[in-house]
Amino acid sequence: MTVRILRGLPREHREAAAALYWQAFGGKLGTVMGPEDRAMRFLARAIRGDHAIIALSDEGELLGLAGFKTVDGAFAGGTPEDLRTVYGLAGSLWRAALLRLLGRSVENHRFLMDGVCVQREARGLGIGSLLVKAICDEALARGYSEVRLDVIDSNWRARALYERLGFEELHRESIGPLHLVFGFRSTTAMVKRIF
Repeated sequence: MTVRILRGLPREHREAAAALYWQAFGGKLGTVMGPEDRAMRFLARAIRGDHAIIALSDEGELLGLAGFKTVDGAFAGGTPEDLRTVYGLAGSLWRAALLRLLGRSVENHRFLMDGVCVQREARGLGIGSLLVKAICDEALARGYSEVRLDVIDSNWRARALYERLGFEELHRESIGPLHLVFGFRSTTAMVKRIF
């Protein structure tokens, strides 16, 4: 299978991207962003195509994506208005407060990768590696010397991939009692020097 890596998310792939993102991250975000139909509406509205790199099959099917975060926003961050539109005023307030506790600020000297996801049927084909390499290329093109990502303690498969690709642990951070909401206990910040 030939895989094409493209910068940006074309409009025709937004729904597939939202479904893929939810497939990958719904387990940790479900309590806060659910129910699923609302989470899908929020993601379809909030995702930023200009903050993504995607992998397409020969037939044009979305196989995977990698998001990134800049001072202009994040791939799946959304705005307060996006939250209010989908969840209402009360629902948006408590969700925004919890999500803010998980938020990562943009660093001035490291490019921040904001999630990688690959379709279940396409895992093990090297697509995740291609997407991470594309993120590193994007960082280099923007003048960064390092890429940073965060991986949750229960995602050993992703951590193994990042280590194979040259990422090293920077630090671990417990999320404390929030583990009751999000279902994981800590995140590990990992960094790769790209030049």
